[in-house]
Amino acid sequence: MNKRIAILATDGFEESELKSPREAMEKEGFQTEIVSIKPDKIKAWSEGNWSEEYPVDKTINQVSADDYHALFLPGGVMNPDKLRANKDVQDFVRSFFEQQKPVAAICHGPWTLIDANVVNGRKMTSYHTLQKDLKNAGANWVDEEVVVDEGLVTSRSPEDLPAFNKKLIEEIKEGKHTEQHA
Repeated sequence: MNKRIAILATDGFEESELKSPREAMEKEGFQTEIVSIKPDKIKAWSEGNWSEEYPVDKTINQVSADDYHALFLPGGVMNPDKLRANKDVQDFVRSFFEQQKPVAAICHGPWTLIDANVVNGRKMTSYHTLQKDLKNAGANWVDEEVVVDEGLVTSRSPEDLPAFNKKLIEEIKEGKHTEQHA
């Protein structure tokens, strides 16, 4: 199954939340690319400390949602907080919803979705500290391991990765979702 997946991240992403889903997608034969707001490399965060550097495949100004079948946003506190303030990131994320393509976000990843204005009316989960932010943005926040709402997949934390990865793969295989909306 020849699917291209954009992994949107920058410095401070939670390492397990990028590495585990990426490995699961590549095991399925999907091609993953790390898209970032900066070139060259981004640095992971793991267990309260800086960790490995990961090569960036493309910068945000080199890509379009047209280039990919799905979008994945790992968490970490610093990563989505930096991404959410970038207008090009907001436009890129919103384009996936407008094109009815699967989008997945885990832990703090949904912060970026709030600033892209794509959570209103959506059933979602996230790290518990984001629940008020998501509710204020119009989302129906629930405390569940993994939530799927018409092509939008969300989970709470690294402990949810097995269930998250399974649903992420399933939604990508299904392709476009006619009820997916911005």
